[in-house]
Amino acid sequence: MSEIETLASEVVYTNRWMTVREDRVRRSTGSEGIYGVVEKQDFVAILPIDDGVIHLVEQYRYPVKQRYWEIPQGSWESDPEADPGKVALGELREETGLIANSMTYIGHTFQAYGYSNQGCHIYLASDFNTSVQDLDEEEQGLITQGVALAEFESMIIDGVIKDVTTINAYGLAKLKALI
Repeated sequence: MSEIETLASEVVYTNRWMTVREDRVRRSTGSEGIYGVVEKQDFVAILPIDDGVIHLVEQYRYPVKQRYWEIPQGSWESDPEADPGKVALGELREETGLIANSMTYIGHTFQAYGYSNQGCHIYLASDFNTSVQDLDEEEQGLITQGVALAEFESMIIDGVIKDVTTINAYGLAKLKALI
C-alpha cells in the first residue's frame, strides 16, 4: 500500500535520455505537496578487474565541469530493452577496448531513488582479451588506465574518485567477497 497518493502527474520536460515529471501528491497525513521525478532507463556499471588491477576511465563530466576517474558505465538509449549483460559487455569494449571472457552479475541498485527511478546493474568482469576503443560522440577524450586495487582504494579515500556508482559497485562487490 502506498503511503503517498498521486493526485495528478504532468510531464514538464522530456528528451531521449530522460523525462522529468511533476506529481501532485497527498501524503498519509492528508497534507498535499509535489514531487519532481526524473525518469531514466537503467544503466550498467562494470568493475573490470584482473590480476589485482582495475581498469578505469577518465572523462569530462559536463554537469560538474571537471574530468573524473570512474568505472566503465552506460546504457543503450537506442535499445532500452537490451539485456543488461550485453550492454555491460558492449560498454566495456567501447570504453576500454577490453573484451571480458568472464562476467559475474553483482546486483541491482538505485542511483538516487529520492528523486529518480533509475537503477544500475553491476557486473564484475575479468579474463580479458583486448580490442580497440569504440567511443561514441559523447565519450571523445575518454582516457582508460589500469590501476592497482590498493591505489584505487586510496583514490576513493582521498576523494580523487567521487563517482557514487564506482564507489557503490566496488563496495558491493567487496561486501559480497567477489574481490
